[in-house]
Amino acid sequence: MNGSSLRAIVTALALAVPCLTSCANGNALPPVAGIVWQPDSDHANPRGDWDKLGAHELLVQWTAVDGIAFVGGTTMRASANMPDWNRIAREPWARDVIVGLAGRFGENAARADTAALLRESAQLMQAPLPVHITGWYFPVELDPSWKSAAATLRPVLDALPRPLWISVYDRQNVGGDALATWLASWLPQDVGVLLQDGCGEYAREPRIARQYADQLSAKLGKARVRIIAEAFRPQPGGGMRAATADELRPQLDAYRGYRVYLFDGPHYVSDQLVRELQATQPPSH
Repeated sequence: MNGSSLRAIVTALALAVPCLTSCANGNALPPVAGIVWQPDSDHANPRGDWDKLGAHELLVQWTAVDGIAFVGGTTMRASANMPDWNRIAREPWARDVIVGLAGRFGENAARADTAALLRESAQLMQAPLPVHITGWYFPVELDPSWKSAAATLRPVLDALPRPLWISVYDRQNVGGDALATWLASWLPQDVGVLLQDGCGEYAREPRIARQYADQLSAKLGKARVRIIAEAFRPQPGGGMRAATADELRPQLDAYRGYRVYLFDGPHYVSDQLVRELQATQPPSH
């Protein structure tokens, strides 16, 4: 074999390798950026294989809820089960952490007393946490049905540290463009938005949730928009169950190009579900 023939074979092989790799992974899901953890007394020490899906950032829904703190160093009552923050900080899915501040389990209660939540949050911001904090999250969820949100919430958001995130959803189905216009009219321009996709309660399909994200990005800027993929579904008889891999795949696939967080890991995304999501999807027909 002469030199030119050998070079031709080597070149062909080099070109073929990326093609084989892309073909093999052509149906693979995009990685998720992180998981959401909503602490409660039964889920105070999250464990999971979420990093196998790409998760490296933990979004903590709150570090105190209804006056019960999941961190030390506050005047609030400590949870009966306290998280092992040192262990959490070593987890590969918690290399970065967005720390949720004070919240309420009831949405109406949270919206009715944002001043109290701000006072409680001031304590939480001073609590020592051995994690790499990449931002803060104020867990009072927004939707256009909250008519006084601009007057009530704007002063609170102005007083909180940055980077700061809030979550939004669309209970009234006003549409992504109207939602974006409403937020742009009063939300501080340095506050980021976590869009709840609405798939968990069948409020909308993934492709529509993607349209919402794109419309929010067009008005607010893409750097300010991330997506929360709801990893649950209604359960017959009441309550919620974990979404199946077949239910969750279309959500993750639709949100390619956005930073996506699964809600929520400890409650709904088991190691078995992680393995199923890792499996290559069958080709579509």
